[in-house]
Amino acid sequence: MSESPARLNVTQQKDVSIVEFTENKILDEMNITEIGQALDVIVQSKDRPKLLLDFANVDHLSSAALGMLINVNTKLKQQNGQLRLASIRPQIMEVFVITKLNRLFRISATRAEAFGSFE
Repeated sequence: MSESPARLNVTQQKDVSIVEFTENKILDEMNITEIGQALDVIVQSKDRPKLLLDFANVDHLSSAALGMLINVNTKLKQQNGQLRLASIRPQIMEVFVITKLNRLFRISATRAEAFGSFE
């Protein structure tokens, strides 16, 4: 797999790419761009990619980061891929609910639950 930035810890479990965010704030435009590019590489690397994003370490997420997630989701759908989000803290989950993004994304309470939800 390609080199992922230090902001992400990418592991492979069966046919699922699991991405852990290593920083607790995803606010800076440059970081978001880097993360988006790294996720793009993962998405482009397979047919029907399966991507699990683990937010366990994340305390703060900017609106630009949400936009990047929407873009990643769109690219995955174009390749018949699947995206799961896991371990989102309550204060961030509130933002997903307010913006109705909780309807766009499949969000699970735990990584194991998200992993089990792939088809």
